[in-house]
Amino acid sequence: MGLWARIKRIFRAGTGAALDKVENPEMVLQQTIRDMRDRVPELNNSVAQVMATERLLAKNRENLETQVVDLDSKIKASVKMGRDDIATAYIGQLSQAQLDLERTGAQLEHAANASKQALKARDNYVLNMKKRSAEAMQLISASKQAKLQEQLAQTMETFNIGDDASTFNEMREKIDRRVAAAEAKLQLGASSVDTQMQDIEREAMDIQLQDKLLEYKQQMGLLGKGSDTSGKQISAASEVKDEAEVLDQVLLNEANEQK
Repeated sequence: MGLWARIKRIFRAGTGAALDKVENPEMVLQQTIRDMRDRVPELNNSVAQVMATERLLAKNRENLETQVVDLDSKIKASVKMGRDDIATAYIGQLSQAQLDLERTGAQLEHAANASKQALKARDNYVLNMKKRSAEAMQLISASKQAKLQEQLAQTMETFNIGDDASTFNEMREKIDRRVAAAEAKLQLGASSVDTQMQDIEREAMDIQLQDKLLEYKQQMGLLGKGSDTSGKQISAASEVKDEAEVLDQVLLNEANEQK
């Protein structure tokens, strides 16, 4: 194969592929239907011309028939009047009229057949056009349905369940890590020095309130003289001292850990 033939083949292949991509079946079918419908007026004009020729020939035949009858009457009248010369002239005209009538009759017969064939061809074309139009509409509907199915398939591909599941798993892991970190921080905050100091202060406040309560009871004579109020106060003071020592020990431990 020559170089030029190969170049032409490549060009034709590329052109065909480009046309296949650009060509829209729906638009092509719709244009085909429009073209078929546009041919109907032209076909009607052609049929009308054939029928007009037939009617013109029919009119000519009627005129020739009338002329033949008239010439025959004139010939008979001339013979009766003894005018053979005039009768001879009319006979010549009658012969020509009869010849024209015979020729016109043959032409009229052909024109009538042509009109019938033209009408039949027009009717067949219209019937075929309607059939093709209905078939084209079905193909267009099928093409639209196929396009919708393709769009639906593409949409379903974009909403892949596997991708969503992986996203949910990833987000669940992040949230679990965040919850665990928050719980750890909360636990550390609950065991911090500030919390322990608040507990000690609350315990000291309770001891002071108990001492006040004992004083009120003693003033009201609800307690005996040998009550152990002083002993309780001493024990409470010792407990506060012990708690203070514990607090100092906790602060010392945390300072060592920070170092």
